[in-house]
Amino acid sequence: MSQRLKRLLIWGCIGAIGYFLLSHHIIFVGSNVRLLKKSQLTLEDTFYSTQGKSWESVLSNDRLRRDGIGKLLVEMGKLTEQELKTLEEQYEKK
Repeated sequence: MSQRLKRLLIWGCIGAIGYFLLSHHIIFVGSNVRLLKKSQLTLEDTFYSTQGKSWESVLSNDRLRRDGIGKLLVEMGKLTEQELKTLEEQYEKK
């Protein structure tokens, strides 16, 4: 019985980790790691690094922009509200 319980716990942990990866973006901004909730369950852009990318390039990713990476960058002090608004308008027109 204890073997069965261990196996059940292991599979439960694997399932929880899988669900976490499906439902969150893990964003690397410099030496900081931030979590961003995904709008739908997918493995696309699960791990995303902003290193070497301009903020325009980061915000050009529709999925991340829709999930709120702009607000995250404003909270971290990387962008101002006005810069975010300008960049979002630029990509909304496309």
